[in-house]
Amino acid sequence: MPVLPSLEDSTFESDLLDRHLVYDYQAHDAEGNPEKWRYEFWVQNADRMVYAIHGGPMAGRKNFQSTTWQCIRPNEIWQCNWLEETGTIVSLVYDIPSRKITTLLGFSKGHWENNKEAHGDKRNPEDLARWRKLAKIGIQTDRHLLSEQAIILEDFWGPGDLLPVSMDMPTL
Repeated sequence: MPVLPSLEDSTFESDLLDRHLVYDYQAHDAEGNPEKWRYEFWVQNADRMVYAIHGGPMAGRKNFQSTTWQCIRPNEIWQCNWLEETGTIVSLVYDIPSRKITTLLGFSKGHWENNKEAHGDKRNPEDLARWRKLAKIGIQTDRHLLSEQAIILEDFWGPGDLLPVSMDMPTL
């Protein structure tokens, strides 16, 4: 998937390539109680992002996605979008100087209501097959929309504990 407007015309390499972020959402559980959702992602290249979820209802999920990147303001603000196997749509804005992540998540009904079934690792064929079934539950308008902001706790270069993926591995 492309970097918009193009790699040659952007600061993608200096801003994002090989960047690894760990961040916490200050969210709430189903009863309204405060709950930290810890996420991390690594920008392997312009076409792949690798991530893991360590806190919240989706904790235990390891995944990688084909992404589109859009530079909003060079060296400052980037948007990343992708579609999950579960049917969930993610739009993430990374504000470099403010050290914040802002997201809009459009969880599919299957993913939101059966979040434990969305745990696992995409590299495991059984997990991937289960995730794909979640996308078939409900219709487009059954999505659960969630807007959250996170504070970046760690910002470093390289994969850390996340495993690189081969470009020939499917993302949907």
